[in-house]
Amino acid sequence: MKIGIISDTHDDIDNIKKAVKIFKDKGIKTVIHLGDIVAPPAIKFFKGFKLIGIFGNNDGYKQFLLKTYKSIGGDLKGDFASIEIDGLKFALYHGEFQDITEALAKSGDYDFVLSGHTHSSMVTKSGKTILANPGSAHRYFTNDSGPTLAVLDTGSKKVEIIMIDK
Repeated sequence: MKIGIISDTHDDIDNIKKAVKIFKDKGIKTVIHLGDIVAPPAIKFFKGFKLIGIFGNNDGYKQFLLKTYKSIGGDLKGDFASIEIDGLKFALYHGEFQDITEALAKSGDYDFVLSGHTHSSMVTKSGKTILANPGSAHRYFTNDSGPTLAVLDTGSKKVEIIMIDK
């Protein structure tokens, strides 16, 4: 199973549309948003996916975000989530505090720790746990060479970072 991972979209509707197209082209059915979607209208572009999300530090309007997630059948978990997909355990945390991200990985409780916030894509390993950050999907707020997202394959346990503009 392939899972789309995106973070820090910051209301960049053009890049959200591009990301959705990439996910659809890859046959992805489940998308995880790791926070900083920012405003509720941006959520509606993910309709048709099983959308799982958490809050980021720039997400205001939390009640409206929750309502909009629900309106498309999505599940906005709060500030942190521990979920299981395809027999694998995932920790979802926006990533404001690096020591928390590292502690989640070192706990050994998760197959994957997924975070955003830094606007820099990254895939690394800590013991048996894979840490992944899809980077920022926003065209201007990125520390990479451009906006990025990630695709995680639960079968191979591989995470691919993908440039949105390519």
